[in-house]
Amino acid sequence: MKKKYLMTPGPTPVPAEVLLTQAAPMIHHRTPDFSAAFVEAIEGLKYVFQTETSDALLFASSGTGAMESSIANCFSAGDTVVVCRNGKFGDRMKQISEAYGLSVIDLAYEWTQVVDPADVATALEENPGVRGVIVTQSETSSGVLNDVKTVGAIVREYPDCVLIVDSITGIGAVECKADDWGLDVVMTGSQKGLMLPPGLAALTVSQKAWKACERSNLPKFYFDWKRYKKSFDKQTTPFTPAVSLVLGLNESLRMIREEGLENTIARHARLAEATRRGCEALGLALFAPPEGRGSAVTPVWVPDGVDGKAIVKIMKEKYGVTIAGGQDDYAGRIFRVGHLGYFGEFDIITTLAALEMTLDELGFQFERGAGIRAAETVFMGE
Repeated sequence: MKKKYLMTPGPTPVPAEVLLTQAAPMIHHRTPDFSAAFVEAIEGLKYVFQTETSDALLFASSGTGAMESSIANCFSAGDTVVVCRNGKFGDRMKQISEAYGLSVIDLAYEWTQVVDPADVATALEENPGVRGVIVTQSETSSGVLNDVKTVGAIVREYPDCVLIVDSITGIGAVECKADDWGLDVVMTGSQKGLMLPPGLAALTVSQKAWKACERSNLPKFYFDWKRYKKSFDKQTTPFTPAVSLVLGLNESLRMIREEGLENTIARHARLAEATRRGCEALGLALFAPPEGRGSAVTPVWVPDGVDGKAIVKIMKEKYGVTIAGGQDDYAGRIFRVGHLGYFGEFDIITTLAALEMTLDELGFQFERGAGIRAAETVFMGE
């Protein structure tokens, strides 16, 4: 028997309490029982999104469904949007925008760079009539954390331009204040910081975003926000919901409330710092720049002369620790350690131990135990 550890940036481990809640007998979705659970879930989501003025919508879909819904509901044919992209999921937002016929002002960066808010300001100044700015807060592919707070302050000055923030791996792991920062649409997925299996996506809709929705003429049906809002006013959903996932969501949100959102974010920061220091103590180089490192995932450059894909394979097959490899052009060049959601100190210690043994097996020279000691120093507050 081999105990398994899931250390990826999604899906992430699911607490036993959530799994047991999902194992309860099925209830019908057109009953007072489900209505009560659904309303509770919406209110809990508003807590983690840190909003009182925006509506929260919940879909049975992956995070990409929320991404597509934000485009279909906020814009009209021929609209111009600014897309900031420094990773795979910024790229995806550009692809969705183009699929819906939008004109894209492409602010493209290297995956190792942080989006510069000054570039957003310049794009808006030089292109009157821009209807939207789209940015990823926490890039799963690169570990880069973009400054959506500053971008929010910029876009707030443009009453006909909405700010759409992909925080699918940000919510619950990093600070993200929808109301205070002027974020019109913020989205997340269930299999990340919400500590659930895949299958749910959620987002917020500000009053400015609802105004954009009113003028939108792009085609939509399943992801039509107006359908969801109309149904929510009746304490239900327009289509069959993922009932068990909604019940599990309430349990995970209860756990986050119990810990306190600020404490949850602080825990993620400690886990991320311990992972980074542990890897650096082994002589490994971090992928994301110091000024933009998030707390959801730590990508690490594969050292010269080492097979990056072998690192992922050996850790999983020999030591039972599943980490993620690099994506697109970085496949085999980086590996990624996830630590958002249901993670604690010893998950990091175990992962670093498996990494040390794997690197030793692959012939990489380093001081054995250095990574573990560095992580312990963070956890012990030294």
